Amino acid sequence: MTADTITFPGESALPGEHLAEALISSGNLLHNFRRIQEHIPENCRVMGVVKANAYGHNALWISKALENLGVSDFGVANVEEAVPLRKHKAVSGSSSILAFCSPLPSHIALYLKYDITATICDFNMLRTAESIASAHNIPLKVHVKIDTGMGRLGITPETAFHLLKAVEESPHLRLAGVYTHFAQSTRHGSFTAGQLETFTKICSEFEHHTKRSICKHAANSGGIICRSDACLDMVRPGIMLYGYPPDDRLKNNIDLKPVMQLRAKVIFIKEVEAGTTISYNRTWTAQSRRRIATVSAGYADGYHRALSNLAKVSIMGKTYPQVGTVTMDQIMVDLGDSSDVRVGDNAVLFGWDGPSAGDIAKAAGTISYEILCAVSSRVTRVLA
Repeated sequence: MTADTITFPGESALPGEHLAEALISSGNLLHNFRRIQEHIPENCRVMGVVKANAYGHNALWISKALENLGVSDFGVANVEEAVPLRKHKAVSGSSSILAFCSPLPSHIALYLKYDITATICDFNMLRTAESIASAHNIPLKVHVKIDTGMGRLGITPETAFHLLKAVEESPHLRLAGVYTHFAQSTRHGSFTAGQLETFTKICSEFEHHTKRSICKHAANSGGIICRSDACLDMVRPGIMLYGYPPDDRLKNNIDLKPVMQLRAKVIFIKEVEAGTTISYNRTWTAQSRRRIATVSAGYADGYHRALSNLAKVSIMGKTYPQVGTVTMDQIMVDLGDSSDVRVGDNAVLFGWDGPSAGDIAKAAGTISYEILCAVSSRVTRVLA
């Protein structure tokens, strides 16, 4: 598949003409997937986490690409993200989609209609899901989530066994897995170890009681890199799939490649005299005669305003500073006295040919996850 033969829903197939575009590299996605496989046991499954539009990369295409690599488990935030994967056949009927969010009662029918696996966190939802599944005469596949220390979603460890037992005994629910989530998986210490110990103890007790094994999963990207004992039956890589470690301190622990490259066109170039100020609030002043390029991407495209006067871009293989306040639709770049850049050239804002999303995140005071997810829908995704 190439950019000439693939278009995304509602998007154009003219990659050379877009003012701003996000190139998506299938080769780098494959590279990252292979590196993940090398870090986990041979019989361990990989869940492709494609929530938040696959961290901004286009969930439909990423899901299909991962399924072609042998992935048969997918994770999304909620049922609203899951349904399009089924409708557009990005995920086949033989693969499972787990929605991490605790469902609303009004959404249970969608789980049943589109064969989405639900997360059950308490007895109230168990009873509601059981009732609706019974009324439709369709069994609902569920994973039970145990809160071992994240403090977000999940049943308490003290009552987890009883919830698991109730789901197992329900005639209308199918217990397909059990999971937890680490609060600080990239840090060495006792907290994550305690979470894992609590989780595995509950699972062992349940499996001993039922005399059957159940799919257990706990390791996110940090867990995959830092805790081999947390891989269990399945792992849930998110940010790793897209080319970044969950913590910059781990960037030398695994070889990953960015899957997205955000670039935008140089649309205007002007020469300014010393003392000229650039952009809103006059936050940058030319110290000498300079050439200033205007680039067709701004905070409405996902290029954070917090990057103003702090980031760098790459044009024709050379690095230039971004100057002035980032505006909604454009940024300005100081070319110095360079005459190499022309209108129509591509400025790489982050990716494999420029600063990384991690570099940009550091400048903005955030994390690579947010930089990737922030790339807006008006930026066309193009297969590279």
